[in-house]
Amino acid sequence: MEKPFIALILYAVVALGLLVLIYTPRETHSHHHRRLKLRSNFSFSASPRAGPGTMRSHSIPSSSTLSSAGRTGKDFINDEDRFNVSLRLVSLFPSIDVSPEDGFLTVDELTRWNLRLEASETLHRTKRDMELHDKNHDGFVSFKEYDPPSWMRDHSDDHNSTGSHGWWSEEHFNASDIDGDGLLNLTEFNDFLHPSDSVNPKLILWLCKEEIRQRDRDKDGKLNFQEYFSGLFDSIRDFNEHDHNASSDRSSEFLAKKLFSEIDHDNDGLLSEEELKSVIGIIHPSEHYYAKQQAERAVEEADSDKDGRLSLKEMIDSPYAFYRAIFADGDESDYEFHDELR
Repeated sequence: MEKPFIALILYAVVALGLLVLIYTPRETHSHHHRRLKLRSNFSFSASPRAGPGTMRSHSIPSSSTLSSAGRTGKDFINDEDRFNVSLRLVSLFPSIDVSPEDGFLTVDELTRWNLRLEASETLHRTKRDMELHDKNHDGFVSFKEYDPPSWMRDHSDDHNSTGSHGWWSEEHFNASDIDGDGLLNLTEFNDFLHPSDSVNPKLILWLCKEEIRQRDRDKDGKLNFQEYFSGLFDSIRDFNEHDHNASSDRSSEFLAKKLFSEIDHDNDGLLSEEELKSVIGIIHPSEHYYAKQQAERAVEEADSDKDGRLSLKEMIDSPYAFYRAIFADGDESDYEFHDELR
């Protein structure tokens, strides 16, 4: 009898606190809280990790996906007819606080939550894209059925002789075809669209080949130091260089040579496809990288007592730190993205 009575008291206190929050005048926010900017695959950005590919959004599923008890967005509208973030946080907190279930959220727990939501949303988009390309409706996509976007076809015509758009190549398609039957099922098609999250060895090797192909000026199938230094180095230096402001051309070249020697396992002065496997996860970060960044940002913004974890009160006190990270209105035009392929 004692434990249920204590639990009842705790819930009553939380409910009372929420009522105070709901009916207390709030500061007006003229903009959405900024979520960690994640870039688009379709961008022509010169970012080290930028590149062509399908548009891969890093957004959060709709409210029906997020509901932990079958509740819809209407359940979280208060008397001012606006979305009540605090009630939503109370509803979702137990679903995130699972390892351990201790009343606090860690970066790892938030990362797993972000990954879970992104996996659901990604699969939803993949199914939608598959329906578009599966012309004969057999549940598979052949290379003939898959058409790149019209803007890419037009762009490829100008570069056809250079073969500079390996993303749309049959080699990429075949690398995604795990069972080698010439068709992509849902899992294989999902890997095709999002290779940086795939564990398919053939697809990982294809990513490495693409990195070499784009920079291999002498066409020997490997990268010498100059080919590596003029492009690939910038994609991995941020993970190894701590004092960016103090870096000079001289120190950059020193770091480049150091990293080159670490990747060049056979010490032949050239980087092969196999050797690039050790850094391909840095060049093309997986969804886990972005999910963790997002979780760390949320904890940094809301952790008022600086203990490295979040209580429900801290989340309610900083609700807009989680608005984009945990909620979505289902409007794909408002999605933010990150680069996956070059």
